[in-house]
Amino acid sequence: MRGFIGEILGTFILTLFGCSSVAVAVLFGEYNSIFQIGLVWGVAVTLAIFLTRNICCAHLNPAVSVAMVVAGRMKASQLPGYLIAQFLGAILAGAMLYVLFSPSIAQYELVHNITRGTAASVDTARMFGEFYPNPGDAMATVSLPLAMLAEGFGTMLLALFIFALTEDCNVGRPSSDLQPLFIGFTVSSIIFFVAPLTQAGLNPARDFGPRIVAYLSGWGSAAMPDEVGGWFWVYIFAPILGGTIAALLFKYILEPINKKKNCQCGCNK
Repeated sequence: MRGFIGEILGTFILTLFGCSSVAVAVLFGEYNSIFQIGLVWGVAVTLAIFLTRNICCAHLNPAVSVAMVVAGRMKASQLPGYLIAQFLGAILAGAMLYVLFSPSIAQYELVHNITRGTAASVDTARMFGEFYPNPGDAMATVSLPLAMLAEGFGTMLLALFIFALTEDCNVGRPSSDLQPLFIGFTVSSIIFFVAPLTQAGLNPARDFGPRIVAYLSGWGSAAMPDEVGGWFWVYIFAPILGGTIAALLFKYILEPINKKKNCQCGCNK
């Protein structure tokens, strides 16, 4: 129950703060670069981990939780509860985002002559779920395979850094007090180069939860990036695959290199 509550709360904070930065950029033009939005996402991740890491493992991401099970850092029996909590936390964040910005979204649609549910409404739907190519970058040319590669590779890097930064046997890791900050830096850094292509989801819960809210709030099929299930393959399957690859790479290559005699590794909560 502690882990369940912690993952709901942490994923809620991460998703709410991060998605709100996109909403503020779209609706009010307050952020004008990926650097600013990526920095907000990094801060959101850092704060969410600091808030919850004493009551759960603070994965806040299904891809990370799956990776932890594959690497032997978490019992498989804990995985369903963590996944449910993460998706629930993201859905609640998406709902809160909609409640807060609904009047502003309606005004934006009116001013820009956007009918919710049409292809043009992707402009506002991207405040909730990710799309490829990034609707905010006219120069981006991204196919489904390339989008999967970008999201999978980005999530692999994220999971790999999480393993390295929290590995007790890694003498180069930062102190426990600084680990959330460096994980936040990692998220921001990955967003800086992946977001121009796919908006950088890197987290199936963060994408799917708010996307469901958008789907049920009038965007309908416009809340999905394409007609071939790209929302699933790019933003759910690819990140989980990337996290799994990172876990195998860490478990069978990096951990044996770093591990010393009698060194205990992993989250034991």
